[in-house]
Amino acid sequence: MIRITKEFKFEMAHALYGYDGLCKNIHGHSYRMWVTVKGNVLQNNNDVKNGMVIDFGELKKIINDCIVNKYDHSFVLNKNTPHFNIDFSAFEKVFFLPYQPTSENLVADFAKIIMNKIPKNITLHKLVLSETATSFAEWHSDDYR
Repeated sequence: MIRITKEFKFEMAHALYGYDGLCKNIHGHSYRMWVTVKGNVLQNNNDVKNGMVIDFGELKKIINDCIVNKYDHSFVLNKNTPHFNIDFSAFEKVFFLPYQPTSENLVADFAKIIMNKIPKNITLHKLVLSETATSFAEWHSDDYR
């Protein structure tokens, strides 16, 4: 069993509804996300993917399609915010999530999304989502056994 990791970067703004600190205000982060999958190395000399768990390009496409392209340069809010009624139609990427858009909730949600998109022969092992250079949340498959 081998683990491989790919890093992704995207920009996203959010505000934490009802929060008692500065994060109640609209602000943005330069998110970094590390996706670690595990699986068996393909052992087939007749396959161009021989020696790989998954082609990094394939993993990149999956993550970009389901997470990065959606959330990059977006604004996310808790759907319970009273700001739901503000006209955001001038913006293309505003999402009202069914949870508070904290790193902890985002990483758990992203893990669920990724698990449903990756090939069945590999497993999401770990997901790390960093919103600042010194703050991050982690999701580990071992915690859900």
